[in-house]
Amino acid sequence: VLHTLKTGDLAETLTPQLSSLQGRKGLIGLGCKIRRPKSKRPSAESRQVEADASDDEEGDTEMTQQETAPVPAPSKKAKQPKECFLIKPKEIKEDAKKTRKRRKKKITDVLAKSEPKPGTPEDLQKLMKDYYSSHRSVIELEELNLPDSCFLKANDLTHSLSSYLKEICPKWVKLRRNHSEKKSVLMLIICSSAIRALELIRSMTAFRGDSKVMKLFAKHIKVQEQVKLLEKRVVHLGVGTPGRIKELIKQGGLTLNPLKFLIFDWNWRDQKMRRMMDIPEIRKEVFELLEMGVLSLCKSESLKLGLF
Repeated sequence: VLHTLKTGDLAETLTPQLSSLQGRKGLIGLGCKIRRPKSKRPSAESRQVEADASDDEEGDTEMTQQETAPVPAPSKKAKQPKECFLIKPKEIKEDAKKTRKRRKKKITDVLAKSEPKPGTPEDLQKLMKDYYSSHRSVIELEELNLPDSCFLKANDLTHSLSSYLKEICPKWVKLRRNHSEKKSVLMLIICSSAIRALELIRSMTAFRGDSKVMKLFAKHIKVQEQVKLLEKRVVHLGVGTPGRIKELIKQGGLTLNPLKFLIFDWNWRDQKMRRMMDIPEIRKEVFELLEMGVLSLCKSESLKLGLF
């Protein structure tokens, strides 16, 4: 179409319109050179031809754009976003504090922090009320109160066992000579274990002298053997645990009537910092032993209680 427009009056009429289109890609590619004639108003026929030319030009540009346009790369599948939860650090600390289990205070921790205090008769009275209050009336609890006269001087944590026994029983030699009854003892020392009983026996050599001492605990010694020994000879001192002493009294191998002194190993602590009365099993056996005639002897003032 452009070649036909080069000559003739039609070309002269179309030159102003074609010159305005030289910047387009299709006409530049064809390399057309058009002279600028004198300005004349375009006729209706030139307008029609110009419209057809513009349509062809747009078609050519679309084809070239399709040919030159790069092929887009296949798009990857979009990953679905994961859900995110924002947690405040303060809330975590608060929850951790709430869910953390509280450690129960053990008697070992309490006793380790507390300063050692010597036992007093009031401590024994209080423990007796706490133990018997669950199954005894108020009147019966009042009957359990022991007079102050039945208590010996308590250890102030400065005495050894020998020095303490000499202080509370200065006439021990005379009492030992006058004692001749079998199945009985003059002095009974109660402790928490067999090992502790052996330690006490070794530490009282300065006090006992020629006195006969008997081990009254369950380790490596049967009850029947201990009953036979008590029947054969006179024993002045007995050192043992409350469970075995209670069993000997039940079987008739040991009587409490000639008993003059009952000493509790009150202030000593084991590896777990427990005293004798801090152990539930020992405490129960001690109170059961007291009910087997010890309390009645204390009220009659024939028996004295001491806290070492």
